[in-house]
Amino acid sequence: MYAIVDIAGQQMKAESGKELFVNRLEGKVGDAVKFDKILLQVNEGKLLKNAKAPVVSATIIEHLKGDKVIIFKKNRRKGYKLKRGHRQSLTKIKIDSID
Repeated sequence: MYAIVDIAGQQMKAESGKELFVNRLEGKVGDAVKFDKILLQVNEGKLLKNAKAPVVSATIIEHLKGDKVIIFKKNRRKGYKLKRGHRQSLTKIKIDSID
């Protein structure tokens, strides 16, 4: 069984026992979080249409930062160069169950 869930503005495929990296969530390491915005739910290859208030339960494993992304801008012959970096704040979660 799996479900497509809206987590922090992104659509993710959630399966029991799977670990996901999502945008930073509120909460401490070890806290349980629930996601109730289920977009699609599939069980054994069949789409579940009349599921009553499905909820995906997960546990926060750790908070971390993603890989650095370098942004470099340049206008040739103008003496303009700009180099910036960015690291996205992420949360690693483990899907416990899909109800």
